[in-house]
Amino acid sequence: MKNTLQTLKPSFDLAALIRSAKSNVEETGLPPVDQWEPDFCGEMDLRIRSDGSWWHEGSRITRAPLIRLFSTILRKDEDGETYLVTPVEKIKIHVEAGHFLATRLDVKGEGENQEIFFSTNMGDIIKLGAERPLRVETDALTLEPSPFVRVRGRLEAMLTRSVFYELVEYAVERHTDKGAEFGVYGGGAFFPLGPTGIIQQV
Repeated sequence: MKNTLQTLKPSFDLAALIRSAKSNVEETGLPPVDQWEPDFCGEMDLRIRSDGSWWHEGSRITRAPLIRLFSTILRKDEDGETYLVTPVEKIKIHVEAGHFLATRLDVKGEGENQEIFFSTNMGDIIKLGAERPLRVETDALTLEPSPFVRVRGRLEAMLTRSVFYELVEYAVERHTDKGAEFGVYGGGAFFPLGPTGIIQQV
């Protein structure tokens, strides 16, 4: 990883990136990446695959602490691209689906007062609501759903298949001007899960 970054910017130091990420942690445990406006340093062959694994130049990164650290300095900008960001570095990476995986579901209450919580593979706990919405992309041909929940900023976690199956169990039908709609309540808001047929599929 160090050689790739140095190719992009000769003076780049991976150790400095790690130190910067650690030293800029706030009380939340996360660096204030949305407040930083560093120079763009180029593109890096780092990929977050749809299964949540991280890969560098075709090799899987297996060091969990390093992945967790890098996950704290991720930022998705208005251009739709994702970057590793420090106060002085901004490096573009590739993301196949979600930035994280939602691996656990917890539900409290029921009906419109229901509260839904997702846990991610990076230790985040997200309470579903207007500020942390759920969206579902549905393939037009196969009706295969791809569900995502907002984690922070524009970063999202893709729900694992088992978590989505569990979520569907809490789906209710709501009638609107456009017809019947299936979805879940969370944090006082309603989140559609997709076409009616999706319930039968899962």
